[in-house]
Amino acid sequence: MAETRAKKHDLIEGRAALLVIDIQKSTFAPLSNDERAIAHMPGYADRMARTKVVIDKAREVGLPVILVQEIHRSDLVDMGRETDGDEQIHCLENNPLTDLAVYELGIRPDDYRIQKRRYSAFYGTDLEILLRGLKVNTLILTGGLTDVCVHYTFVDGHQGDYFCRVIEDCVAGSSLEAHQASLKAMEYLQHGAIRSIDAVLSAMEAHAQRHA
Repeated sequence: MAETRAKKHDLIEGRAALLVIDIQKSTFAPLSNDERAIAHMPGYADRMARTKVVIDKAREVGLPVILVQEIHRSDLVDMGRETDGDEQIHCLENNPLTDLAVYELGIRPDDYRIQKRRYSAFYGTDLEILLRGLKVNTLILTGGLTDVCVHYTFVDGHQGDYFCRVIEDCVAGSSLEAHQASLKAMEYLQHGAIRSIDAVLSAMEAHAQRHA
């Protein structure tokens, strides 16, 4: 006997927060892939810059903005297994390029900030406590990399029973192939997870009007 499929969910269910993952100064630095510790797919910086439109809309409609920053101690004591694969040493605390992209994203002092030592924004951080305090049900994800920190944060959010949405126009991977594979994997976990920037902006506006 076939299982009954669960009902479709709205883009925003309950209260939402915008989670901006690892958009740091290095994102916009004029470096080639050979000079980067982590490869970037074509158009990476443009996709990250597009997130500012979503941040501005979130503020306009009263949704919390949470900035996530990967950062590691300069003595590498917390780097762990992150350089066992394709990645080189990255996001060291003594490198100015590790700082958040404050100017490019228009980051404000009252935006929430989470520092992480691993790929998932949930692992070893107080993100879960913050989300509970904000009474958040839906996470709207932007940033990079689609196939690494976005994907693993999505999975942990999914396993924590959050509704997770990824703005396809505002995420980018280490390669186009890896980007597309991760989008497909996240959509498998939650149907309707992958959304366009226009759909998210419209949902934010509609949500604000319903709760005005």
